[in-house]
Amino acid sequence: MSERFAALPGGIGVSRLRVYDTVAPDGVVGGTPHVHLCCTEGYVVTDGEGAVQTLTTAGFRETPLRPGVVVWFEPGTVHRLVNTGGLSIVVLMQNSGLPEAGDAVLTFPPEVLADPAAYDAAAALPDGGAPGADVCAAYRRRDLAVTGFSALRSGGPAALAAFHAAAVALRQPKLARWRQRWESGAGRAAADTAGQLDALERGDPGHLGDAGVYAVAEPVERGRLGMCGLLDTYPAGG
Repeated sequence: MSERFAALPGGIGVSRLRVYDTVAPDGVVGGTPHVHLCCTEGYVVTDGEGAVQTLTTAGFRETPLRPGVVVWFEPGTVHRLVNTGGLSIVVLMQNSGLPEAGDAVLTFPPEVLADPAAYDAAAALPDGGAPGADVCAAYRRRDLAVTGFSALRSGGPAALAAFHAAAVALRQPKLARWRQRWESGAGRAAADTAGQLDALERGDPGHLGDAGVYAVAEPVERGRLGMCGLLDTYPAGG
């Protein structure tokens, strides 16, 4: 097995998620509604039952989740996991590293989104959400985001458009760092494929001799506080 460690295929991120099992202010059990600005997210359901609630310009939708179901959605989709019984999923995240860098924006009320300091304070978790941190802080930010999500659902397309605009304005100062992460991750993976195609056209098999095999025996963290539940995380690359 190779001593070096390559990024996961396509620069994706992988984690295991056990969805929160406490009740939000609207009576629904589950996670925190949020949006990604430039990452497609996918779920592979492994255990339990539930649903993912989504809100796009096409309207509100609830997609049932059970073992074996695969669901994915594009940037701009407001989403929220609902847990009706032991829901666990494997999460596949495009552009590994960007969600951790702030690509995810929670559906806090407009006055919070308009104030970067207020947003950061409302979204913060003790010790960054590291395993063992107080989960009640995650529930508090979820409950605030559910309040904003309920208003988005009732506000129609205009409310969603205003939320999208506020999310972009909130995250614009981070874009330069996001581009650097993308260039060294998913962008590099795409560029490597382009180079391999060029080599194959030349009849050059050199890269095939550099192949490696990689394995991770267990998650690098268990029980990190995520937006929708407890995360077991894996390294994205090195």
